[in-house]
Amino acid sequence: MGDFGAWIGREDVRRDDLTDSLLARWCGALDRDAPADRTAPQGLHWCLCTPDAPTTALGPDGHPKRDDSPASLLPPLPLERRMWAAGALEFLSPIAAGAPIERRTRVLSISDKHGATGPLVFAELAHETFAGGTLTVRETQTLVYRDAPPRGSPPAPPPLGNTRFDPAGWDAVRAVHPTSALLFRYSALTFNTHRIHYDHPYATGVEGYRGLVVHGPLIATLLLDLARRTLGSETAVATFSFRAVSPAVANEPLHLALKHQDGALVLAAYAADGRQIMAAKGTRAP
Repeated sequence: MGDFGAWIGREDVRRDDLTDSLLARWCGALDRDAPADRTAPQGLHWCLCTPDAPTTALGPDGHPKRDDSPASLLPPLPLERRMWAAGALEFLSPIAAGAPIERRTRVLSISDKHGATGPLVFAELAHETFAGGTLTVRETQTLVYRDAPPRGSPPAPPPLGNTRFDPAGWDAVRAVHPTSALLFRYSALTFNTHRIHYDHPYATGVEGYRGLVVHGPLIATLLLDLARRTLGSETAVATFSFRAVSPAVANEPLHLALKHQDGALVLAAYAADGRQIMAAKGTRAP
């Protein structure tokens, strides 16, 4: 599809502050109490150092436009769909409210492939999040770009079937209901203007989804919160990796599950009919 060599190694540095008000809004969005010691819950770092492109610089999907300029972290691509496909994280140190934050991002790789749905481009980014000069989160993020579905294609994901999620075999399960209000608030917290999360006519009519799409990092955050609830600590997880399997639709039940297996944590999210939404694994913090 193109030569992406000029973008490999490009870097971006953003700065922010974790304020008590942001911590309170994040906890309010997730219907939970703020930690008494003001420690940031795991996953909140995705709401720090967010994009700040002007509104006039957004593309049709709501994401910042990409171009050939040296200021563009990623190259311009003729592919309309952008998805957060996977992530791998190391939680190295807690983040406390009041800490100055710096996030350093570097492009690790960009590659094109051809899948069952057509051409794909995978972009892998390395993020390092520092709080008060201390490295707190090391992360690898995988993005995938693909064509919009042909007109007339059935919506994705398919309608809920008659089967049901089976909680057998899991040590902990929790059912949540990601409403459109939650999606709107999470988009605001992350300054994410991708229209599949809040613009129903766009999500269904242009990108071919069955409804508003629940953010991948929001689902990952809910899985980290299940680990917190199960293990009893705000910093319960040392490493965490996740992979998106299928879209989750707003205003439909989402089943979160966790089990201990061979000294590790296995986590997953499922739709009401048992269709897997996300697969994840992790290790407990010492």
